[in-house]
Amino acid sequence: MNRSRLKRIAVVVILALTIVLFIRFFKQHPQYVEELRQTSPWVLVQLLIVNFMLLGVITVLNQIIGQIAGKKIGTKENFLLSIYSTLANFFGPLQSGPGVRAAYLKTKHSISLRAYTIATLMYYGFFATWAVLFMLIGTRPWWQTLLAVAAAGGFSYFVIQRVSTRKPKKSEGTGRIVTSKRLWSALAALTLVQLLFWTLRYYIELRSVGAYVSLGQALSYTGSASLALFVSITPDGIGIREAFLMAAQQIHGVSTPDIVSANLIDRAFYIVYLGLIFLIALATHASDRFGQRKK
Repeated sequence: MNRSRLKRIAVVVILALTIVLFIRFFKQHPQYVEELRQTSPWVLVQLLIVNFMLLGVITVLNQIIGQIAGKKIGTKENFLLSIYSTLANFFGPLQSGPGVRAAYLKTKHSISLRAYTIATLMYYGFFATWAVLFMLIGTRPWWQTLLAVAAAGGFSYFVIQRVSTRKPKKSEGTGRIVTSKRLWSALAALTLVQLLFWTLRYYIELRSVGAYVSLGQALSYTGSASLALFVSITPDGIGIREAFLMAAQQIHGVSTPDIVSANLIDRAFYIVYLGLIFLIALATHASDRFGQRKK
């Protein structure tokens, strides 16, 4: 009974905190509301479709990461966990989503933190390698692209090896990752698909502000923006992503005004999208509770 009561209290606190964060964000960034008012509804519909498809890709990615760490999670549970970790990534510093998933999976499913950390690092390794490829492939000579991709892949492999061979702490557990070419290949392929959807999202936003970018520029822009993820010390990397994009202007060729305008639309819409998936999570929980009471 005490545990059930604590769980209900925790749910209420989390819901209240999330709502407060949404309200606080819009108060601190009123320009986002104005930007949404000026954006074409058709652009917002396109972004909504792309973001929901991205959520599906991320859900499957999280499923595969969990399987590599040694546990298969139910589809609905994994979908809701993907929503909550997406919210944590936006409002929390340093990309808090993986930490939220790791803590939940260790508590609920006894997944080893060590195994989950290594599986997550594998995902980030593929992510970094694809991001470097995207950043350079459409705008730089092939040999520069090849060297940079090899360096990103080699460094990622080095980090994963160091973590894998390090003596684990007691709190991390001693679990091992699942050695499966099928799962590893799926992880690499879906990470590529994730970045392709991001490219489509950024392309729609850039076109909506009048930036006529080529496919190569859109890929390069996505790669530059994606690398900001690794140093996101602010919610959703606010300011960090823009700094990366401006620093890489000589590579992707998108002007500063277009970067600023496109990122205003991106963040303004994304906060609305987060509100929608938060409501979906609430509705799912309410439906489950109603079904339990009906039984």
